[in-house]
Amino acid sequence: MEKEKNINKWFTENKIEDLEVLVPDMAGAARGKMIPASGFGDGQMKMPEGIFGQTISGNYFESENNVEDRDMLLVPDPSTLCLVPWMEIPTASMIFDGYTKDDDKVDASPRRVLQNVLKLYADEGWKPVVAPEAEFYLLNPSNDFQNEIEPPQGRLGITDTTKQPYSLDSMNNFDPFINQVYEYSEIQGISIDNISQEMGPAQLEINFLHGDALSLADQVFRFKRIVKEVAIQHEMHATFMARPITNEAGSALHIHQSVMNEKGENIFSNKDGSENNNFAYFIGGLQKYMPDSLLIFAPYANSYRRFLSYWSSPVNLEWAIDNRSVGLRVPDSDPENRRIENRLGGSDVNPYLALAATLACGYLGMTEKIKPRDAIEGSAYDLPFGLHRHMYASINAFSSSEAMRKVLGDAFVDMYAGIKQKEHEQFQEIITPWEREHLMLNV
Repeated sequence: MEKEKNINKWFTENKIEDLEVLVPDMAGAARGKMIPASGFGDGQMKMPEGIFGQTISGNYFESENNVEDRDMLLVPDPSTLCLVPWMEIPTASMIFDGYTKDDDKVDASPRRVLQNVLKLYADEGWKPVVAPEAEFYLLNPSNDFQNEIEPPQGRLGITDTTKQPYSLDSMNNFDPFINQVYEYSEIQGISIDNISQEMGPAQLEINFLHGDALSLADQVFRFKRIVKEVAIQHEMHATFMARPITNEAGSALHIHQSVMNEKGENIFSNKDGSENNNFAYFIGGLQKYMPDSLLIFAPYANSYRRFLSYWSSPVNLEWAIDNRSVGLRVPDSDPENRRIENRLGGSDVNPYLALAATLACGYLGMTEKIKPRDAIEGSAYDLPFGLHRHMYASINAFSSSEAMRKVLGDAFVDMYAGIKQKEHEQFQEIITPWEREHLMLNV
């Protein structure tokens, strides 16, 4: 009740008229409803639990846990309250968590999955610290999904189709867009570190400041909405698709991660600054269990095209220091900032699930004391491909993994694997232009 009073007071101080009730779904998109701010707290808010069973195309996967499509009770997280800067009417948004009528947590909720993994760490006296890096493409707006997408014109009226990684001039071509992204991000409490031009034309990367895992997942969730909205305002589109353009680089969500103890000390480093067993075991857990969880880091058929591009995309789970060809990179840093960069995920991931999965694998490594393979020298691209090559292999590995069920929960694993099975079956029903061009008259 006290929280509701404080929220209503904030509404009054900011002259808020409407409230976005946000619930991150299984794809990491925003589901919810819009309510008058004046009505907040008047009775219990509800939403069908079945939103967590929706596929990316809007169909539903039914399991024994959601066949009745029960209502869940929505409980606000006041720490996520913020303004929505692109709305004409003064509007706020807030993220809500789902509970059953018996006050149990809805375990299929992606946000809950991450919270459950973070509790495993808290029970050990540990606190993960993460820093995501999100890549995306700006696109020329088009409603024709049959043709290859193109980069947009920048402020100079030029469409740059060349590869200009880290080019300030290429990035400055989209200054109005970038400035507005920074402005909206600050309003919504998103901590951006820096922005850079990436390998593809009109491909940008945003680095987030390191911090609490749940807060950073919320920030990435909000950030994707901001980028898409600002792009529309500048007569462009934006995509976080893992591999949107043929013969161009894919887009990744890299995750830097370390773990602190109750004293705020990095548990990857010894007192003398050297690497310790926790550091090695965390890498060992990633190497052993990430094949089981690849479905979270590569959630769609398109995700696997990114692994084929060899444009700074990993092809295995080797590790090395300051080497971007590996799946698990250890940046060159001081002992206090020793961390591991997981480079496996595409930008199409659900940020809650990606953070939950990478931290869960590291947790299993430390608690089971799993030793990693030796660090490699040279390019990991010269080593064998070490990932699942298609969706069905990932679905089977995830669904049958006792380790994933242990740390992520049976209800979530069954729901997520079922959704991905349904999505991939729908994808396979589509006959591609390549098939019509090369097979129709030649076989």
